[in-house]
Amino acid sequence: MVSILADRVDVVVGVDAHADTLTATLVTAVGVFVDELTVPADGRALSLLGAWADRHAAGQRRVWVIDGSRSYGVGLLRQLRATGEAVAEAPRIGRGARRGTGKSDSIDAALIARAALAAGTVAEPRADGIREALRILLVTRRHHSDTRTATVNLLKSLIVTADEDLRQQLRGRSTAVQLGYLLDLDDQPTSNQLTRIIRQQLVDLARRTAELDRILKANKAEINALVGQSCPALLDEPGVGPITAATALCAWSHRGRVRNEAAFAALAGTNPIPASSGKTVRHRLNRGGDRTLNRALHTIATVRRRVHQPTRDYVARRTHEGKTDPEINRCLKRYLSRRLFRIMQANATLA
Repeated sequence: MVSILADRVDVVVGVDAHADTLTATLVTAVGVFVDELTVPADGRALSLLGAWADRHAAGQRRVWVIDGSRSYGVGLLRQLRATGEAVAEAPRIGRGARRGTGKSDSIDAALIARAALAAGTVAEPRADGIREALRILLVTRRHHSDTRTATVNLLKSLIVTADEDLRQQLRGRSTAVQLGYLLDLDDQPTSNQLTRIIRQQLVDLARRTAELDRILKANKAEINALVGQSCPALLDEPGVGPITAATALCAWSHRGRVRNEAAFAALAGTNPIPASSGKTVRHRLNRGGDRTLNRALHTIATVRRRVHQPTRDYVARRTHEGKTDPEINRCLKRYLSRRLFRIMQANATLA
């Protein structure tokens, strides 16, 4: 959705979504308040809201603008999409718009509708289907990965205080070897209560880590299959693996979500920020944007710098020109955001 919303619709329905209720406010294309309605956030929401909107704007062009379209408003979003209604994602509401207006669900719904009218562009809500499946897999993967790290850290701290015999067996070994030894550790009876408890807990932590390893392996296989189904061309790119490809696909979402590759670079925080002064012309890193996507691009750039000869040649040339390492990384990530965006635009299918 590229043109100004007010030029394409007659009314806007702003929806403020909560766990139990949905509050909708209907305004005209010039922002004049018409009516409001609060309904339960259940399967009847669309029929109630649709009948209410028809009473006030029958036959008129309308669009629904939902705040929380991927959280509390996702049920209404799916119902609206199933019936072919035009839906947009609520834009960010600045502090100035709230000044002197108070706070309530109906006030927020009206602000949402008017903010969409005032915005230069409004985005279509993020896609369902494969994209949502990938998002869920990535979120759970991060949780399991963080849990595994915490579990291994606790295990290693307990090894330090274990009995000397066990410490001698585990000292200087890799984490994988330590886990394997603990998983095979016999339940030896001991009269020392502290030794028995430490050994029991170490074995339990090793088993939890092994289970998390199994979950993470299955998670990666699922992600790899979905990426291969939706955009296999991404996996052909040097340095791009299933996790980084899935991260890029989730951020891109679907055609029309991000209007062009420059907008995708801004979303990723890889667009150059001018930092020039006088005769010095330079750009600095962008610290904003989607940091998860930025981290994925950083991972790809790091791998390319190690194994991709054209990237190695580029780094050598830019270094010779006097660019610093952070500046070279920024250039690489900006190129990668452009490259991945074009691949996804041409090949991705996330239905």
